[in-house]
This record gives sequence, structure tokens and C-alpha cells, in this order.
Amino acid sequence: MAMLEVKDLEVNYGVIKAIKGVSFEVNEGEVISLIGANGAGKTTILHAVSGLLNKTAGTVMFEGKDITKVPAHKIVYMGMSHVPEGRRVFAQLTVLENLKLGAYSRKDKNELNETLEKVYKSFPRLEERKNQLAGTLSGGEQQMLAMGRALMSHPKLILMDEPSMGLSPIFVEEIFKIIKEISASGTTVLLVEQNAKKALSIADRAYVLETGNITLSGDAKTLMNDESVKKAYLGE
Repeated sequence: MAMLEVKDLEVNYGVIKAIKGVSFEVNEGEVISLIGANGAGKTTILHAVSGLLNKTAGTVMFEGKDITKVPAHKIVYMGMSHVPEGRRVFAQLTVLENLKLGAYSRKDKNELNETLEKVYKSFPRLEERKNQLAGTLSGGEQQMLAMGRALMSHPKLILMDEPSMGLSPIFVEEIFKIIKEISASGTTVLLVEQNAKKALSIADRAYVLETGNITLSGDAKTLMNDESVKKAYLGE
């Protein structure tokens, strides 16, 4: 059984069909990439999966449970977290306060402190800046904070939306190294990323999205060598 199964998903914005019957699955332990051009519907899919958008049709199953109509905050309690595009940190709160907000669904204080230590181990910069206001961090540091905040809920599945957007090449390398570490630690990852080359380099499988439809899917390494993918997304 897949950890996440999306079947015949449709999402409309008014009269516009943004997602047109998309189906895909994510198995436990995988890194799955959704790649596609701007406006293909990648972010819309993540919002629909995590409960931030209403679905027009289709079903979303998480660990065998139908979560199609479950509100976003309850989905977090079930073990899914979402790192949104544009980071969305709470600028007027400190780094530590942002991280603690990510753990609002957790009750055990000792476990929470253990998770905080793990987050600091993955993101040493966050520990260095724990008392600094989030709004004063660099873009790369804010991305790390958004990822750390999502990990504070101890998710089984983490959705990441454009984690490398607007970052310097050094931070891009660092962010992708951390995504690999998150996966290696046992968290399943669904990654939306415009940097298709980097996304495919760390993914197990990938789905190519064009104007609300999945047009191609398969092993990430195979897709990396596909001529149409190379031409459209890898700049080759």
C-alpha cells in the first residue's frame, strides 16, 4: 500500500481547470519529485494534498485513510507536514519561537526537546541564531527555518514546495544535501522543484506535469536521460 495515493485529482479556480484528473503515489521511504514549468500546477497539487485547497474531484489517501475532505490542521496531526513556497516564516518571532510553532501538534515535552536537538543538528545555523528574529535571516536561512519548522511536527511525509527558489548556488547545494539527509533518516519526501536537474538527482521516481496533467512518470535517473525531459527541463 502506498503511503500517499492521489487518484483522479481535479482542482478548479473558478472556471479554470488547474488540475485535470491527476493520479500518482508515494511509497514509504521514497523521495518523489514533481517537475514542470511555472504554472503547470505543481503547487496547487501540494496545497490540495495537504488540505489547503478544496478538491473539485478525486481522492487523496494517506496511510490507507481518505483525507480528501480533512482540514489541513488535522492532516498535520496525522503525520504530514508542508514546507510552503516562499518560506512563510513568522518574521516578528524568533527562530526558536518559529520552530516551537511547528510542534503545536506534539504533546510530549521530552520528545519535543529531542526533535529540537535533531533539527539543530541538521541546521546548526538555526541553533546559532535561535534568539534572532526570523525576518532578519537571509533567504537561505529562512528556507532552513521553514524546513526545520515542518520537521518539528515529526512528520512521516513532508511536502516541499520549491525549496531552492531564489537561493544562491551554495545554499541550493546545502538545501539538497539536507533533503537527502531527511530522507535517509526515514521521512518520506514529496518534492516540487523547478530546478529539475537537482530534483531528479536526489529523487527515486518523478512525475512530469504540464498544464494540469501528468505527461510522463518513471524512475528519476531514467527521466534524467529522456530526450524530451532534457530538452524541456534540463537545458540540454
